[in-house]
Order: sequence, then C-alpha cells, then structure tokens
Amino acid sequence: MSQPNQAYSANLLIQAMSPEDLALLEPKFERVDLEVEQVLDDADQAIEYIYFPEGGIVSLVASGPDTSRTEVGIFGRDGVSGTAALLGTDRASTETFVQVDGTTALRVHVDDYRAAIEASPSLNALLLRYVQAALAQSVYSTMSNAHHNIEARLARWLLMCHDRLDSDDIKLTHEFMSMMIAAQRSGVTVCLHILEGNGMIRSRRSLVTILDREKLIDLAGDAYGKPEAEYRRLIGPFGHPSS
Repeated sequence: MSQPNQAYSANLLIQAMSPEDLALLEPKFERVDLEVEQVLDDADQAIEYIYFPEGGIVSLVASGPDTSRTEVGIFGRDGVSGTAALLGTDRASTETFVQVDGTTALRVHVDDYRAAIEASPSLNALLLRYVQAALAQSVYSTMSNAHHNIEARLARWLLMCHDRLDSDDIKLTHEFMSMMIAAQRSGVTVCLHILEGNGMIRSRRSLVTILDREKLIDLAGDAYGKPEAEYRRLIGPFGHPSS
C-alpha cells in the first residue's frame, strides 16, 4: 500500500488513509504531547478523545477484583485508542495508558471521530481492519501466556516493543515486564539474566537493549510473527525488516 501521508504524521494508520479520508479528520486533529503513565482512557468511563500515537508504546490493561493488573495489548504508532467507540459503544473495558517513551499523538474528539467514520465507508473499513489486527495480537497473547515458557513470552513482548520504536533501547521497568507476560517480578529478573547470558539483550535498570533480534525471534517461536504479518496484510508496512 502507498503511504501518501507520511510527511504529515508518523502514525501508520494516518499514513494508510486516503487523502480524502485524512481531510475529514485533519481540521479536527490537535497534536498533543504524551507523557509516560498518562491515562488515555479509563476502564468503564466514557471515551472523550481518540489518540493516534506518533511514537512510544501504549498499554491496554485489565484489572482484576484483587487489584491485579494484566496487559492485554499494546500499540504505538501502528494504532489508535478507543476502538470501543468504533464498535458502537461509548466506553472501553480496559485502561489505556502510555507505558514507554511518551512522544506526541494526534487527538480528535470522539464525536468528530464518529462523524468522520459515518461520512466515509473507506475510513470505517480501514479502522475495522485495524481492530482485526489488534484482535490477532490479543489471540496470540492468550496463546503465548497459556503455552509458552516465560523466556519465550518475554522475547515476544520485547520484539513487539522493538517493532514500535526507532531505537534498540527500550525503557521497561520490571513491574511493566511482569504485567506484560503475566509473571512474577522475580521470574522476570531471572528471565532477563537468561536472555542476557545468551547474548540476546543487555539489561540495566529500567532499560533493555536489543542485541540479537534473530535470536529473540527464534526463542519466541510461533507466538510472534503472525499478528505482525496480519497487520502488514491489512494495513501496510510495519516492524523491522527481519520480522
């Protein structure tokens, strides 16, 4: 697919829009700064704004009755917040917040967003294809958490983060990584040592550096690759050349 809007925004969904569809949203967009830990949507609260991130990583997090928190999805410049608004409801079932490297986003009020979607079947179709790609990610997250060991799960999530950033350095706390892969923090620490000992990463306090992406791909196995390929099939170019 062509990317006619690359100069306007780093967000891949914006780049995939036709000029006519972007023209529906552009007058309503506001470019805003995103800060780490900034909440974009609260669970079970009305969605006010839709965000198209231009960098960083945004987490979708579900909270259990015992205050436990589990990450159920991520997106960055490949995605958009507030998919519930596209699907006909006014609130999300998860909390959405900036987890890594807050940069900027194009923000639009949910009413203007819905009006643009209603005016353009092609815009609606593009965004629904994104929902399908996000669903594929969620499916493989569930499969990975159920069937892969902790090292493979962490390798997968590191690759997913790496796909969304321009740097080999990823600012990740142990708390975030434990939420990412549904594991105890002590298990994450051991796992990081294993990956580091095998030359895949370098781990320092709140910072992981990718050293050997191909080894991480081998370790992640069949949990990584298919959702990323689905995004490329449905939306456009995404991730690193080795993905």
